[in-house]
Amino acid sequence: MGTAERHKTQGDGVRASLVEERGAQAPDHDIPAAGREVTVERERRRDRPPARPLWVEEPARRRRLPDPVRTAAVRAVLIIAVTLLQAMVAFLCTMAGSWLAFPMVISSIASTVVATWGALDVWVTRQVWNQRNGVVSTPSSTARALRRERRRARRQARVAERAEKRISRQGGTGQLSHS
Repeated sequence: MGTAERHKTQGDGVRASLVEERGAQAPDHDIPAAGREVTVERERRRDRPPARPLWVEEPARRRRLPDPVRTAAVRAVLIIAVTLLQAMVAFLCTMAGSWLAFPMVISSIASTVVATWGALDVWVTRQVWNQRNGVVSTPSSTARALRRERRRARRQARVAERAEKRISRQGGTGQLSHS
């Protein structure tokens, strides 16, 4: 459906505003009426400020959760949702005096235990993942200096050991010349 056809189907309000805008200009007799509406619409679009995008991407404030932790979190949320639903049904059955009240209360208690396990599972999974993959320790400057000294001492020991092996490979007993 073109622009001209759209104006015809929208109703009198649009047509009246187009006629008002055209009234200030001299009518173009060689352009058909539908063509004039299209021209006015194009001029109106040029005057309009550019359209804003629907959304603007912002950088994430926090990093994304690791997959195992996210999986545990989704599982925990689903279990907690079911537990809350069961508790609500148990309450409503109790208020209505239904025979289902007792089984629902028992299952709600069991679901509460499972939901607690689910929440603890998220915490444990996160701790395990951090221990295996994610902990970035920043040692203090004194620890770093001690490590540097130890590395330097090990390097010197290796250099000295290589020098001894080289001397022993030559077969010399410390003599400078053969006599």
